[in-house]
Amino acid sequence: MRGRVLATDRPLVMGVVNVTPDSFSDGGRYLDADAAIRHAGALLAEGADVLDVGAESTRPQGATPVSAQEELRRLAPVVRGILDAHPDAVVSVDTVKADVAEAMLAAGAHIVNDVSALRLDARMAPVVATAGAGLLLMHSRGGVADMGTYLHADYPDGVVDAVLHELGAQLDVARHAGVARECLVVDPGIGFAKRPEDSLRMLATLTDLAMPKNLKMLIRIQEWSSSYHARPCRADVGCAW
Repeated sequence: MRGRVLATDRPLVMGVVNVTPDSFSDGGRYLDADAAIRHAGALLAEGADVLDVGAESTRPQGATPVSAQEELRRLAPVVRGILDAHPDAVVSVDTVKADVAEAMLAAGAHIVNDVSALRLDARMAPVVATAGAGLLLMHSRGGVADMGTYLHADYPDGVVDAVLHELGAQLDVARHAGVARECLVVDPGIGFAKRPEDSLRMLATLTDLAMPKNLKMLIRIQEWSSSYHARPCRADVGCAW
């Protein structure tokens, strides 16, 4: 993807850089661009394989969508600063907006992490395909303001079948737009439009999601999901490739 190859013979770790004032885990701590760039450097030093930079919170309660202009104002200096300071870094941009993705890919980002799996912006797949970028498709329902809640957590036929069906449809959208298969990664969306029992069911049947299409998978288990585990997880190392 964009001249970078990520070997998947081992799990890869994605370090999270939230450039938001209201993130559920560390909102405001890295809103300053210099602080965010230093944090990114620390994550790389600790072994992160990919850096995921986001500027719009999807926290479980009270998430407020922001404009593309505001998202870019927050993201641009951080993405450019990371790439200037760490030119070998692989940078992912967490956004549901094609305009934001397009601008950040032009600035040098390698991956788009779309937590709506292409549902919220029809231009996203063509933008990613044109750039030859990686694409993470996370299962969710609803918009930015409510995808982290239980508002849409209704799975009468079972959560696994629903996620398979809904993510499968979005994978078809990505492939039809020209996104290369080797650039696609799926994410079951643990904690997004899912009750704890739904998330646990997904964790117990991960191969059902990945194996039918032999896909790579991302699992994000962050601090607010720690109720699923015996001990809390670090908020800034939220994903494993």
